Amino acid sequence: ELTASDAVFSCVSLISKDIGKLPIVLKTKVDGVLVHADIPEKLRVLKKPNNYQTWQQFQEQWTSSLLLRGNTYVWKQRDIFGDVYQLHVLNPDRVQTLVADNGDVFYQIARDKLFNIDTDTVMPASEIIHDRYNCLYHPLIGLSPITACAISAGQGLAIQANQTVLFKNGSRPDGVLSVPAAISEEKAREIKAQWQATHSGVNQGGVAVLGDGAKYEIISISADDAQLIDQLKLTGEIVCSVFHVPPFKVGIGSIPTGTKIED
Repeated sequence: ELTASDAVFSCVSLISKDIGKLPIVLKTKVDGVLVHADIPEKLRVLKKPNNYQTWQQFQEQWTSSLLLRGNTYVWKQRDIFGDVYQLHVLNPDRVQTLVADNGDVFYQIARDKLFNIDTDTVMPASEIIHDRYNCLYHPLIGLSPITACAISAGQGLAIQANQTVLFKNGSRPDGVLSVPAAISEEKAREIKAQWQATHSGVNQGGVAVLGDGAKYEIISISADDAQLIDQLKLTGEIVCSVFHVPPFKVGIGSIPTGTKIED
């Protein structure tokens, strides 16, 4: 759900796309100097990781998994000769890390038709590339940056959702319709339903006729009082700080004075 936050989405998209642009280059040492080398048939996976992705798409998915879940699991699919000929970035929510009594590490992978995994399968660590970061409480469990900015991202979504409801009702804040005399609960429901039907949504803007001393009082604070724009900007800046992305790169604020494109 937090990926619906524009700041989270922009940070993940920006970082993963930048990583995806990096080419895969094989090098070898000649007289102690690293030089470019042709990719041999045995390492053909470096030319195309699998039969449904380019290397750019593969690297984007790898990085997105790392940013969103803190863990990336890549299955090394081998041919009959034991050579790796396809790499698959697995759904991190469908992989569980297992540790045997002797310390050996295994990975339990849930059924997935895309990778021809028909049943829940347990694989040794030799068959899985497990990339993780922010391993704050266990060396085999990474944490996403979203862990540190979930409240801010959620607050930003709540602000936008609240404003959406507000504008759907014609920018009319909530209020109280009061009368000087006591009324029954049934009568109160009737008045409420009639008011909402005639003075909210597309019907807002009409003339309200209030009798018997009835009075309408607004109880919600205005957008200016709540400083929603500044608050929404702050939530985005917090998300950017956690992902280490300059806010202006995702459309928040302006480029700092004195900053050049090269910077």
